[in-house]
Amino acid sequence: MEQPSGHELNADQIAYWNGPSGQRWAERHGVQEKLLGPIADLLINRARLKPGERVIDVGCGSGATTVAIAKAVAPDGFALGLDVSEPMLSQARASAPKGLPLDFVLADATVHPFEPASFDLLASRFGVMFFADPIASFINLRRALKPSGGLAFVCWREPKENPWMMAPLMAVYKHVPKMPPVGPEEPGPFAFASEERVTRILKGAGFVDMAMEPHNLAMDIAIGGGLDAAVDGSLQIGPASRALQGHPPETYEAAKASIREALAPFLKGQTVELQGAIWIVTAKAA
Repeated sequence: MEQPSGHELNADQIAYWNGPSGQRWAERHGVQEKLLGPIADLLINRARLKPGERVIDVGCGSGATTVAIAKAVAPDGFALGLDVSEPMLSQARASAPKGLPLDFVLADATVHPFEPASFDLLASRFGVMFFADPIASFINLRRALKPSGGLAFVCWREPKENPWMMAPLMAVYKHVPKMPPVGPEEPGPFAFASEERVTRILKGAGFVDMAMEPHNLAMDIAIGGGLDAAVDGSLQIGPASRALQGHPPETYEAAKASIREALAPFLKGQTVELQGAIWIVTAKAA
């Protein structure tokens, strides 16, 4: 499988997203889009996209946000979806509607040689929290922007504000040791939870007029499929899944029962809703 050449400090992330985890995300792209699709709508609304604009979708995954952006800027604009994961980009290329002004590239945004001053906007739905050196990454991305350009992305707030991810993980921790803590400057899903850190990174990369808008969400982790679907989804991707990697089947089954017990109180009909919390971040190129 092809993997992009990238910044040496991003090697672990590149390996992760091209391994079994990246493959699982690609296989679940349709289901995940039902869960995360409304967040793409929020992002595009805040970005105020106009027909004719050129946009980079950073960490585009299986391409749903790139497609939505391309529709917003068509017919004369362009959306470039960029990701380090070949499994997810293969899915993106296969599922993107024909005739839209878009393309996908397997590349590390930290070092990719973008054409200078050629894009109007950097956008991302949960794709910018995994850079080992985020200031260097955003400096490289800013070079791709026109002087009038800007950015708009969404990222998760603190773990405690996202029980839709943490409740299954806490249930798993009844059966397995806790994963090593992630440092506040290390890449990961919650790496941009701190408003101070995000502001510091973007200022360091040369962006101005930054704004961070908190937004709360109701996340149906069953995606309309009932309690079994919520449990299975928690076991396939996300922190609970990572915590169980390498453990024997009996531990997996015990953890599965605990996840089911933890999620059952939130079951309403066929939905299992828990809170999610994001930042909507906007800024302008200096």
